[in-house]
Amino acid sequence: MNDASNSLAIALFSELLIADQLVRNRLTRVLPRGMEISHFSVLNHLARASVERSPAQLAKSFHVTRGAMTNTLSKLEWAGYVHIRPDWDDARRKMVAISPAGRQARDAALAAISPMISDLVSEMGDEKVRAALPILRELRIRLEDEN
Repeated sequence: MNDASNSLAIALFSELLIADQLVRNRLTRVLPRGMEISHFSVLNHLARASVERSPAQLAKSFHVTRGAMTNTLSKLEWAGYVHIRPDWDDARRKMVAISPAGRQARDAALAAISPMISDLVSEMGDEKVRAALPILRELRIRLEDEN
């Protein structure tokens, strides 16, 4: 890689990392009290999937360790946001489903973050956001392929 390409790559990843940190800070401020980004992410995933998932499947989807996912799921179960049951086919495994309270918490979180997201997109303009999505999607896919 030549110096110009190296500088371009460093600039791209610097911008991504800074944007990630800024988005996480804003989300943390507007999420309902006590809800973490990881909690919202899992609840949103389960709500959109509308099917049970195993902790291992969730860990793989979020590219985290099983231990990290187990920790998040324990907190969500304690809050009453998910139901965790044994897998009827394999008692060693568990299955996770979003509870009605979890769906309400996810909906409240969406209502809290939607204005922030809408404002950002509105400020940038639909065309710019639409143009950025394929590039960001391809970057994500290439990074996932390396894992």
